[in-house]
Amino acid sequence: MSTKISLIFSLADRLLKWYDRQSDTHTKMPWRGEADPYCIWISEVMLQQTQVATVVDYYRRWLEHFPNVQSLAQANLDEVLKVWEGLGYYTRARNLHRAAQVIVSDYNGEFPQQYNTIKTLPGVGEYTASALSSIAFNQAVPVVDGNVLRVYSRLLCLVDDIRNPKTKLLARAGLQKLIPQDRPGDFNQALMDLGRNVCQPRQPQCHVCPVQELCCAYNRNRTGDFPVKSKAKATPTFQIVVGIIYKDGKVLIQRRPPKGLLGGLWEFPGGKIEAGETPENALIREIREETGLEVEIGSQLTQLKHAYTHFKINLTCFVCEYQSGTARPKASTALRWVKPGELTKFAFPKANQKILPLLTPDK
Repeated sequence: MSTKISLIFSLADRLLKWYDRQSDTHTKMPWRGEADPYCIWISEVMLQQTQVATVVDYYRRWLEHFPNVQSLAQANLDEVLKVWEGLGYYTRARNLHRAAQVIVSDYNGEFPQQYNTIKTLPGVGEYTASALSSIAFNQAVPVVDGNVLRVYSRLLCLVDDIRNPKTKLLARAGLQKLIPQDRPGDFNQALMDLGRNVCQPRQPQCHVCPVQELCCAYNRNRTGDFPVKSKAKATPTFQIVVGIIYKDGKVLIQRRPPKGLLGGLWEFPGGKIEAGETPENALIREIREETGLEVEIGSQLTQLKHAYTHFKINLTCFVCEYQSGTARPKASTALRWVKPGELTKFAFPKANQKILPLLTPDK
């Protein structure tokens, strides 16, 4: 066996020895060492697109409300979204709820163990199925997330664009040859930890890397050249206007459709400002189209900015007074008049959450 092949096949051994020494990292993650597939599932879904430090409190709070798959399946969606509120990417919460109901109804509350079966659950893709299969059920299935892809790219000086889905398939096939049969879950977690804490996008900590000797990018002094990543498309910015509509001491909120961006969350009526419209005219139009109400636009309450994954918004909020009409959910699934002091009981998107503290409970 050549020296290069010998080094590559020592990857698992080096990684696992390093992983076993990372006690500080493990203690910061309450799900580490957890054997319950439900807890592992919740942690892995929360960790998608979210930093570890943010997930910890949400994970603990989630298990306080939904300690097992049965309690999650029996909960109503409003409760689920409220516990998830602030973590973003709300499709994850809706899919957890739906998948829990499937596990209870189709699998008698027992988590399926095989990769192909796990992957059929609502919202479970290749990454989550691989993580669960390896960590919870000790199956040799490699996980490929952004951190792993970066490590793999630097190890091999991979010239393929990591934005190309084929590159992910290439990495998965390569890692399938390297993942150990005896500790596949630890191997996957070690790779993810290495990418998160050591092999970082900028200023990688190569001096403490356990696989430094094996790394093509390091040995060629080219860590800054990898991974190869094409430029992302420019992020559009939309001008949004919303209204706090008062009637008899209550304000109107509406619930977004269950599918799509921020599905199932509550929000204040409003929408995009079209070209040539003033914010006030746009708000009158949007409220009429969405609720059937006529309102009088009052003072501007606030202006704020918020960034989503693929776009940004500049949001202007006005105080409005109800004038006429019967509220009907024309563009939403429900409308509700709520006392301002009770709004915190509902799950709102982050942009709307920033408005809540500005409302006067006794107006």
